[in-house]
Amino acid sequence: MRVLWVAVTAEPLVFTVSVLASALYAAMTVASAWVLGWATENVVLPAFQEGRTTAGALATGALAIVAVAVLKALGVAGRRFYAGLMQYRMQARYRRAVTRQYLRLPLAWHHRHPTGQLLSNANADVEAAWAPIAPLPMAVGVVFMLLVAAVAIVLVDVTLALIGFCVFPAIALLNVVYQRRLSPLAARAQQLRAEVSEVAHESFEGGLVVKTLGREQAETERFTERARALQEANVAVGRIRGLFDPMLEALPTLGVLAVLLVGSVRLEAGALNAGDLVNVAYLFTLLAWPIRALGWVLAEVPRSVVGWNRVRAVLDAEGALPFGELPLPGDGPAGLEVRRVRFAYADGAADGEDEGRAHVLRDVSFAVRPGRTIAVVGPTGSGKSTLTTLLVRLVDPADGTVLLDGVDVRQARRGAVAATAALVPQQTFLFDDTVRGNVTLGADVPDEQVWEALRLAQADGFVAALPHGLDTRVGERGATLSGGQRQRLALARALVRRPRLLVLDDATSSVDPQVEARILEGLRAAQSAGSGSTVVVIAYRKATIALADEVVYLEHGRVADRGTHAELLERSAGYRDLVNAYERAEAERDAVEGEEVTA
Repeated sequence: MRVLWVAVTAEPLVFTVSVLASALYAAMTVASAWVLGWATENVVLPAFQEGRTTAGALATGALAIVAVAVLKALGVAGRRFYAGLMQYRMQARYRRAVTRQYLRLPLAWHHRHPTGQLLSNANADVEAAWAPIAPLPMAVGVVFMLLVAAVAIVLVDVTLALIGFCVFPAIALLNVVYQRRLSPLAARAQQLRAEVSEVAHESFEGGLVVKTLGREQAETERFTERARALQEANVAVGRIRGLFDPMLEALPTLGVLAVLLVGSVRLEAGALNAGDLVNVAYLFTLLAWPIRALGWVLAEVPRSVVGWNRVRAVLDAEGALPFGELPLPGDGPAGLEVRRVRFAYADGAADGEDEGRAHVLRDVSFAVRPGRTIAVVGPTGSGKSTLTTLLVRLVDPADGTVLLDGVDVRQARRGAVAATAALVPQQTFLFDDTVRGNVTLGADVPDEQVWEALRLAQADGFVAALPHGLDTRVGERGATLSGGQRQRLALARALVRRPRLLVLDDATSSVDPQVEARILEGLRAAQSAGSGSTVVVIAYRKATIALADEVVYLEHGRVADRGTHAELLERSAGYRDLVNAYERAEAERDAVEGEEVTA
């Protein structure tokens, strides 16, 4: 009832109109019983008794039946239209609410929830939550019909009314048993829908891995297992419905038979006339519709409550990044400072819990002057990528502060950090759109600025060679481009916004070293001209690191050392071993590729 009340209060006018239309249908349905009884008593029986009838009597009976039918049709049309309108509005409203909540919640929350489940929350769960809305106005209207029919039956004959009304306690008891049997089955089916979506999404996302490692059969079996479980759950739900629905429809029929049996006895005794018996019997036959309408609502309630609870779990989720009111003013490169930052991933712990977690970053501190380039170097798992998400405030540190131009990013107004800093992540994502669309992402950016960003990212050459230039579609995830081309477009996407802080998380790993050097030299030239960005780059190649003004060496989540590349090579054995190992691995890979080309 609380779920349904949410919809009623959200769309009171539409709900009222749909209920009024349903009430009109209900009233005309009851009126049709009265009209049939009146026509039987005043038109049909006199015609049989006297052997003739008048045109006026026939016309009156026909017009009464047609008028009732027209009004009933209007009630059906109004009920269905406005009930559907209410249902689709509620679904659209809550899909938007769930999506806005996804955008509001921090990246740490998304790390703890599978994408397939989030898709299910926004789609299947929202649909299930408002599934009872379509039959709800009819159910409310037929409650009115039940009351009117009950009063009409009592006014005709109290004895027949008491006999017929014995059906209602049986129906109520049957519905209680029905719902208790159906609810857990419906909840399991809804959960399995989310699990099937999760498996399918993972299989599509990991399509390359599945194909290259020959795991198609294993993935097929994994999906088949979940799909079969969903099938069995839905069959179980259908089995319960198939058992109880005929019983719900049979009870009113049994009531009609009892009324006809007792009514025929009372008719012979002269306690009521034939028209009254037809009226009462027809009214009881109409009770099947109200019961079925109520059953439709009740049948959807278990799924609705499960879907609503899953949607509310998203809407009530805590952990949104709070914003302040401070701007990030200034032109040119931004100043960056990181003060004693600590961070740990939740690993399933509740938001705000920190005890017992393994910290990825511990007391990390460094500063970058405006217009400088700093390279962050460290072994795998040292916290480099996590640090990049903190710098652009995708997540907040557990302790410590990140400052841009002296302003704590947590105190900056909404959108200020995104307008100041840009991140090019390690994993490049391109949309199934044109080159222009992937660079601008819908922003109103002139083509001259797009080409300028492409030139700085060393992507203008291959883009100009594409069949339609900026208007060339790149396919899903940029399938028509090489890895290096995708990375350069992602870099251009960040550069076109002219960020004051540019963070590159190994964003040129698939790019030829010579091209990478030209990209970094172009960024340095822009810095020298005073129009570039402060650059933080996660680097592995020695040539790339050497271009940085300073190097921060991370080890086990801490700043183990910092200084120029030459200084760290001289005094830090760990740094020296790591950089030389990267260089040897790259040289060996180039040698193997060269041998394959020669062969």
